[in-house]
Amino acid sequence: MANATNGHPATTHSHAADLFADMGAQVANMDSTGVDDELDAKVTDEIESLCMNCHEQGTTRLLLTRIPYFREIVLMSFSCPHCNLRNNEIQSAGEIQPKAAKFAFRVDAAEDLQRQVVKTDTCIFRLEDLDLEIPPGKGRYSNLEGLIGTVREDLAAHQAERMAQMPEVGEKVGKVLEALREMLEGKRVPFMISVDDPSGNSFIEPRPGDARGKWAKVEYVRTAEQNEMLGLGNGEAEAEGDAQTNGTAAPETDIRPEYHASGLIGGDDTTQAQPGNNVDGPPPDDDIIENNVYSFPATCPGCTHPCATNMKMVSIPYFKQVILMSTVCASCGYRSNEVKTGGEVPEKGQKLTLHVKTAEDLGRDVLKSESAALWCPELQLRVEPGTMGGRFTTVEGILTQIRRDLRAQAFGLEDGDAPDESTHDSMTSDSKRTWDSFFADLGDAIEGRKPFTMVLEDPLASSYVQSFTAPEPDPQIEVLEYERTEEEEEDLGLRDIRTEGYESDAERERVEREDAKRIEGEEGEGESIEAP
Repeated sequence: MANATNGHPATTHSHAADLFADMGAQVANMDSTGVDDELDAKVTDEIESLCMNCHEQGTTRLLLTRIPYFREIVLMSFSCPHCNLRNNEIQSAGEIQPKAAKFAFRVDAAEDLQRQVVKTDTCIFRLEDLDLEIPPGKGRYSNLEGLIGTVREDLAAHQAERMAQMPEVGEKVGKVLEALREMLEGKRVPFMISVDDPSGNSFIEPRPGDARGKWAKVEYVRTAEQNEMLGLGNGEAEAEGDAQTNGTAAPETDIRPEYHASGLIGGDDTTQAQPGNNVDGPPPDDDIIENNVYSFPATCPGCTHPCATNMKMVSIPYFKQVILMSTVCASCGYRSNEVKTGGEVPEKGQKLTLHVKTAEDLGRDVLKSESAALWCPELQLRVEPGTMGGRFTTVEGILTQIRRDLRAQAFGLEDGDAPDESTHDSMTSDSKRTWDSFFADLGDAIEGRKPFTMVLEDPLASSYVQSFTAPEPDPQIEVLEYERTEEEEEDLGLRDIRTEGYESDAERERVEREDAKRIEGEEGEGESIEAP
């Protein structure tokens, strides 16, 4: 095992490996109720380690624990009795996640600085307002105040020498130090921070009732360079070719009869293929036939081995065509399902408001696109765009999925539906009560005991809520079109799209290329005539 500031002799490697195996076995056999103190979810062990400062033997203490809202980590503390060197850091004890994750958080007041933060050794931490970035390095488990305070201390450590040797640089650093001090004192708010981790193991703590735009999480597929940095992917995955891809099947998708094109108003039954047909490779003439399953090769975001992505196009009555996409990896078991909406970009965004009053309303179909934000004011629930990806389910289904994901993070559960029987030493009692109250309200809403309002705000107008009175307006659904903000258009890349005048530009470029070729040809002929 390696440490940023302390090393270990070669003879300790096997000891460390046995230690982690022993720690894992102890954790697996723990009593999750936490009644017996000796079986509490904390296992501490010590290893003799070489101090890289004085080269004497020090001690590294290891603690395997689980963080509320997150997952397992290893806390490491090194101390040397000879030179008094001390060092603390963390390492993730879990596996690398299938996708990378980026968190954004807006600090609005001094109390927001108490939010917990996990920064792994592969994570980039940024203070967006200062354009200040902490590159990957030492892992930390702290709060925002501690992390920002450490940054300030590191910058201030050599400020006197900096001012003496490079006054111009020292003045700029001094302004940054002053800004960091004001941030820590709550005088410079609001400001944005971000945490970007290719391993997906970093984290910023959320809380129920966070306002719009305060906390957001986006998962994305790692680049080849990021996979290489994490030690994922090598020539073996490419050498396997398509052998595994051809043997990978998509999970069954149950499409209700009313979503088949033959059941649509104005649908053309003569062009329909039989549902469930599997077609390998691209469709003929680039036409995608509804209800056919098409497969194309892809790369698993979890293990980088070849896998298959399957897609099927279906139509939603009184809405539009959507594409269901499913990826299954035979190597690591990674599975994902997403919904993509098609069609042209509308001129305005759309806000859908559903008033859920009865159990029948919980069974309404809902399509939440990737670009949509979802919130329920009565439940203090908000889901930012990109957090869940595209989902096509019911009102009950989407709330159940949100509850499962949040409970798994909040209470450190492998299964978000499992009962919470553990004691969280690092979770404050106020925070625990807040989460319990939040999940109680959410459970009442899912069971139909609490009426609530569900709002879908989509700048691309690609989300959908089933109407019971279609094509007539549904009294329980409010539809509002709105002008997109400049920030929304910038985030969606709409300001870079040119839909008019590009034909003339293309024609002009074609004529210029032809003229250039003609001139080159004439010059070539002239040279050949003059040559002896």
